[in-house]
Amino acid sequence: KDLPAMSRVNVEIELPDTLATQAKKAGLLEPEALERMVREALLARRLESLAEGREVLAAKPLPPMTTEEIQAEIDAYRADVRRAARP
Repeated sequence: KDLPAMSRVNVEIELPDTLATQAKKAGLLEPEALERMVREALLARRLESLAEGREVLAAKPLPPMTTEEIQAEIDAYRADVRRAARP
């Protein structure tokens, strides 16, 4: 299995001495820990964005689609898939 492409990013942060010491002792400044924290922060932001979207939809719901509208969307999707599969 291929590994994902990796980029090198240098980050410099200023922390109070005690916090820096505690973070270092806890291993939180290691690349793996920083990667995990970035992934968790990105996930939290995506979840927050989804929650905001749900609130917007709850405040102003979309009108229900008719069976014909649903079928038209399915047909359009299938046509797009067929078009994309052509060389």
